[in-house]
Order: sequence, then C-alpha cells, then structure tokens
Amino acid sequence: MSAPDEDRRDPVADPAVDPGAPGERRSGLRNPDKAVRGLGAGTLALEALVLLLAIQPIRVVGGDLSGAAIAAIVALAVVCVVLAGRMGRPWAWQAGTVVQGLLLLSGLLHWSLLALGIIFGLVWAYALHVRRVILG
Repeated sequence: MSAPDEDRRDPVADPAVDPGAPGERRSGLRNPDKAVRGLGAGTLALEALVLLLAIQPIRVVGGDLSGAAIAAIVALAVVCVVLAGRMGRPWAWQAGTVVQGLLLLSGLLHWSLLALGIIFGLVWAYALHVRRVILG
C-alpha cells in the first residue's frame, strides 16, 4: 500500500508543509513574531529620524514653518520612538496606524508634512501587509 501524495511531500522542499503543525503555513523564519516586531520598530524609528531631520530643510526650502508645525513634528517623532520600543504590546500596531493618521492631519500645518504622511502611510501599510502575510 502506498501513502497519499500529501504524506510524501518533503517539508524542506515545500515550505508550505510544517511537520509540527498540520495545515499551518511556515514563514521560514525562526521567530516570526520577533521579525515582525523588528519590522514595525524599524519603520517607526526610521520615521522618527526622518521627521526630526526634515525640520531644517522644510524651513529653508519649504518656506514658513510655524512653531505649531515644529511642535507637531517633535511630538510625533517622540511618539514614534516610544512606540518602536513597545512593539511587543498588542496595541502598538493600532497606535502606529493612529500615528500615521496624525502625521497626515499635520499636513494642515504645512504641505510637506502631508507629503511625509503619505509616504510613511504607504510604508506603514506595507509593514501591516507583511505582518499579515507572515503571522497569518
């Protein structure tokens, strides 16, 4: 008697087969949760860095940058750094999404903040997509 084709699939050759958990798709990562947390933390840390470094070029090239806009940039950068350190918490991904919305809203203070909000909103959407693909 021969076994069905499903039982003969090689787990090394076929990453969709996980011998420890039948029916689950393996990501190929040793610790997918940690990898996804690193992706989110890295994205937020990069966003904080870009926001802080963008203040002076926006003032020079973009024209009048109000004190409220600078305060919004610094506050958003601080929130991004704090969230980057809290990516292990279940609420951190939703809070990161709120930060992207707040950055878009800060575009009311200066048009360049709207541009940064669109760029980082797309980057965050991609990070959420990767998270969904890896963790299921």
